[in-house]
Amino acid sequence: MLRQQDVGHRIVVRRVVGVREGRPLFSDALGELVELSETHLTIATAQGRLRVPVTEVHRAKRVPPTRRPTAAAVVELELAADEAWPAAVRGRLGDWLLRSADGWTGRANSALPVGDPDRPLPAALDAVERWYADLGLPPMVNTPLPLAAPVGAELDARGWVSRPPVLVQTVPLAALPPAAPERPGAPPVELAAAPSDDWLAVAAGRKGGLPDAALHVLTAVEQARFAHVYADGELRAIGRGTVTGGGRWLGLSLIEVRPGARRQGLGGRIVRALAEWGVRAGASHAFLQVEQRNAPAVALYRTLGFTTHHTYLTRTPPP
Repeated sequence: MLRQQDVGHRIVVRRVVGVREGRPLFSDALGELVELSETHLTIATAQGRLRVPVTEVHRAKRVPPTRRPTAAAVVELELAADEAWPAAVRGRLGDWLLRSADGWTGRANSALPVGDPDRPLPAALDAVERWYADLGLPPMVNTPLPLAAPVGAELDARGWVSRPPVLVQTVPLAALPPAAPERPGAPPVELAAAPSDDWLAVAAGRKGGLPDAALHVLTAVEQARFAHVYADGELRAIGRGTVTGGGRWLGLSLIEVRPGARRQGLGGRIVRALAEWGVRAGASHAFLQVEQRNAPAVALYRTLGFTTHHTYLTRTPPP
């Protein structure tokens, strides 16, 4: 049966649709799993969204994507994402990237093993551990899959564990569905070249504080915009957009709606406002990174046309 880890992936479901002469009739559905609850699952199929009661499911399983991205495409996107979330302290191990930002977020404090580390794999991972030890930080390694599967196998042999899987999702900006008509009096999405103090406070609440290194991560990208949505004098939602990867990629991060303002479409409006800015800045595609277990966010991004390009695991030493 399916689990929350399957949200955001392609699945096939065989369900019972009736009975004929005492025998069940089945129908198969193929698509991306966008929501899974105790009572229903929702699939985005080529014909539209399909909501299936769990009681009707005969069999369900994950299936491979229609086509895997090439290794070059994964490397390109991972490097664009690294540009969009730049760690203040950086090093190299051959082609591998070593990153540190005072422990703020896994992305900015992990090695990115893409390319050739200029040494055998075990020696490369030993060097990663030494680099982080010299900074007084625990080592972490982000493994894009399936590209970095050999790195993952070596880490498995060392007893390293994994944080929850992360989906790297993309959409051509021209394919974003049109926005629904705004309700009268809806607060505008304001874009600024720098985050306000209110914006930083919301981000700090989301990420557990903002050390100086975090401010570098957030503001060091040359082409960046910070989305603010105010209502009744209070900041209700934020978002961040960057253009990197040679100008091709709009990176979306920190799309956050305060609890009292959720289910009002603010997240989607922020994405669209940043997408419009990204197009003006020359970007053709957008990407974001979302934990696979974050079913509400995965479902929102699916309605905006995002699909999973690849996944990654953040690996840490054994406890």
